[in-house]
Amino acid sequence: MRCIAIDDETLALKLLEDNISQVPYLELTGSFHNPVKAMAFVHSDKPDLIFIDIEMPGMTGLDFIRSLPYQPMVILVTAYERFALDGFSLNVIDYLLKPVELSRFFQACNKAKNLHELQNRSEEKDQHIFVNSDYSQVKVELDDITWIESLKEYVRINLRSSNKPVVSRMTMKSLEDLLPASNFIRIHKSYLVSKKAITAVKKNSLFLGTLELPVSDTYRDTLQSFVNRLS
Repeated sequence: MRCIAIDDETLALKLLEDNISQVPYLELTGSFHNPVKAMAFVHSDKPDLIFIDIEMPGMTGLDFIRSLPYQPMVILVTAYERFALDGFSLNVIDYLLKPVELSRFFQACNKAKNLHELQNRSEEKDQHIFVNSDYSQVKVELDDITWIESLKEYVRINLRSSNKPVVSRMTMKSLEDLLPASNFIRIHKSYLVSKKAITAVKKNSLFLGTLELPVSDTYRDTLQSFVNRLS
């Protein structure tokens, strides 16, 4: 599972990173002292699990959870017991009190792992989406999508099985929210691609076979993080 850690205290963040490194099924893709910077990363990377402190300058952990653009799993790690009810009202996976014993940390991570596996089994049953196109609802298999282009109020979905793309009147953000982050990655405000279709990556572009698409500065770190995980 891809995860990030957020804590404004350097020592606490280091301890959290060390604990995460001992859990074999966790992959730390980002570590942040500043929750505002972490929020920008979450928007592009969409981690499966977030470990976060509560009392932080600029934005509390609870405000961070309320501001999330989607619903990842969250484990709160804090020195304050009084926020437990607030945390669980936001559907956090677990609430860990500092200093956290490793056995208790593993217990919380196992909860997240079990939920993640359950969610994945549910997603596997639904490997397609329906989009409005040509005055009808068209079924599009996720594995058939190679890349998607934004055309202002429309999106053009390019398919492996056909030279004719599916054009639908919707925003790129709306379509991105329908697609699993495990299968697709945003590389530009105008382009979203299937991870399976990527054949090569350069500094400012990537290739889908012979097709070259630009990679913008906004999404370069996210793409590089994905490539590094495959190395």
